[in-house]
Amino acid sequence: MCLAIPLEIVEINGNDAVGERDGIRRKIRLDFIKDPKVGEFVIVHAGFAIERLGAEQARLSMDAAKEVEDELRKL
Repeated sequence: MCLAIPLEIVEINGNDAVGERDGIRRKIRLDFIKDPKVGEFVIVHAGFAIERLGAEQARLSMDAAKEVEDELRKL
């Protein structure tokens, strides 16, 4: 199963980019995002940025994901 995750765009090279969350960087594709900019937040699914997120929505999504991860570590 794949989940969509929020990442901040930290590098762009054409349609290839690097997204980051909590210091972890991932290679992503920007084929579906028009005029992407470094510093923007995107939802990434299967390696592709599929939607932009506002900074507040990205923060809420990342906080929720962290809560789930913390609970799973307790199991």
